Formats: sequence, C-alpha cells, structure tokens
Amino acid sequence: MNLARFPRVRLAHLPTPLEHLPNLSRVLGGPEIWMKRDDCTGMSSGGNKTRKLEFLLAEAQAMGADMVLTQGATQSNHARQTAACAAKLGLACHLLLEDRTQKTATEYTQGGNVFLDRLHGATIEWHPANPDMNGEMLKVAERLRAEGRSPYAIPGGGSNPTGALGYVNAAIELVTQANDLGLRLDHVVHATGSAGTQAGLVTGLAGIRSGVPLLGIGVRAPRDRQEENVYRLALATCEKIGIAGAVERTDVVANCDYVGAGYGISTTASLEAISLLARLEGILLDPVYSGKGMAGLIDLCRRGFFSKGQNVVFIHTGGSVGLFGYTADFGFAETAHAATTHA
Repeated sequence: MNLARFPRVRLAHLPTPLEHLPNLSRVLGGPEIWMKRDDCTGMSSGGNKTRKLEFLLAEAQAMGADMVLTQGATQSNHARQTAACAAKLGLACHLLLEDRTQKTATEYTQGGNVFLDRLHGATIEWHPANPDMNGEMLKVAERLRAEGRSPYAIPGGGSNPTGALGYVNAAIELVTQANDLGLRLDHVVHATGSAGTQAGLVTGLAGIRSGVPLLGIGVRAPRDRQEENVYRLALATCEKIGIAGAVERTDVVANCDYVGAGYGISTTASLEAISLLARLEGILLDPVYSGKGMAGLIDLCRRGFFSKGQNVVFIHTGGSVGLFGYTADFGFAETAHAATTHA
C-alpha cells in the first residue's frame, strides 16, 4: 500500500513505542499484555487523533483552508488535538462541543480538555445532545463561508477515509515493530467509538494480510451499529487506497458489553482499570476511551478469552488530560496532613 501518494503533514512523534506490561500480565495471569503507546504521539499530550490529523490537515492546506472546525463531546480528545495541530500550522480552529453526559461540575465543563482547547486558541460553541452533530457542523461551516472564511470541516473523531489513513499506517507500523522484535501478534485490542481508528486498523491489517485479529471494545454504540459503522468506513478506506475487497465483514469485531450507562460516563470497571494501570505500570488511561477499552481487556483475560502465553497488544489511544474532568468519580477522600516539626 503506497500511502505516500496522499498529502500528509508531519505532526506526530512516530513510531510510537510498543511496550511489554509485565506487572499487569503477571497480575492477570493469562496472556502477555503489550501496549502500543499512541498516547505518546506528541501535540498537546498526544493521542490517536494526531495520526488522522496528519492526513486531514494536509488536505485542508491543499484546499486553501484558513480555519478548521470539528465537533465532539465536551471532553473531546479529538477537539483538543485538532486545536493543537491547527495552532502549529497557523490555522484558526472552531469547535462544536456537545453535552453527552449532562455533567455540570466545573472541572468537567471547563477543565481538562476544554481548558487546553482554549489554551490552544480555539473558539468554542456549546450544543445540547444531538444525533447529527456532523450536520450541525456543516451548517456552521456555511455560516463561516458567508462571513468570508475558508473552513475545512473535520467529522467527529476525524473518522472518514482520509483520517482513517492514519491508522492504516499505524497497522503497518505495529506489524513492522513486532517483526523486528520477533513478537508473534495473537490479538490487537483497542477502544472503538467514532469508528475511524478501528476502520483504519482493520484495513491496514487486512491489506498487508497480517492474519492478526482485531477487537474493538465499544464505548458508545450497540454492537450491531458499531460494527456496521466500522465496516462501512473500512470499505470506503479500502476504495480510497485501491485495495477494494480486502476487508471482509467478519474482520470487523466489536464487543460493546463495557459501555455502561453511556458514552463518557465512568463505570466501576473502567475506574478499576485506570487505577490498576496507574499503580502497576505508571501509565495513565482516560475515562472515556482507553479506560473502558482496558476494562474490557482485563475482564476478557479474567474470563479466559485469551490463552496463557498469547501476546495481546492494547492500543492506547491517549486522553489522560480528560482525567482532570473526572476527578470526583474516583472518590479520593480529603486527607488532612499535620505538619511535623523535627527537633
């Protein structure tokens, strides 16, 4: 697959590390757990969207855009990375943030990712829950054009065939790293939401005939809808890069048993997973995506879904900044520390 023929601006720190997690592997007592550290892509603390934005913002530049706009939830990692990358490239950035959780605490509505959005110079408008936020974004784009701007609209999560190229490339990168390490890849697991990361990965893995199965742990939609969204985008991505038919419907697998009460709402299992990784490996997950993805992986390991001795790679999609919007969910008690005077 010749991805070099597509416009791309270099923004990410690549390749990201592929690390063994020996303490977590030992505690779970099953497969060997590895982590692909896409929380280390750079640009405002990193995350998976930077890979997508390398292709999306190159396209924006080629089209002569003077600003980008995108949409996401209040604590959107995608919005934060878009704002950061736009700032680096000298583009204005306008964000539509949707209230998907009804959380009203200031730490959630103004802290974490929202604080960084503003720090990067993005302008923000707020929207109530809306099943067609991409449609709302296109209306805003028309308004901006009428005002004389040249906006480039990026769908939520950067999830279109152009954005998915970033994870086609990531799949090739991962398999190359594993080959160099002599590491047999038995399974790849990650959190799946807006579909672009999973669609890119499944396209890349199938396109190079890796034979590596991919499992998305859903964070929002029911399984049938999630798999259909991913499959549809994977087909479009295959068409874009000239490998039509490379992805079969059976290649797209999502487990959506770990969503809990809804998108962006913590679960007991996700909070346990975040705490476990922090205390065992010194790694920060996020409350919305990687926390629930890791909760699913941990539960599947405990239930014997993966065999002892297998090598399972978890793709860390970043987002630890979002923790600062969810501190109350962890329930840490206030502790008074008495001053000690030493003679």
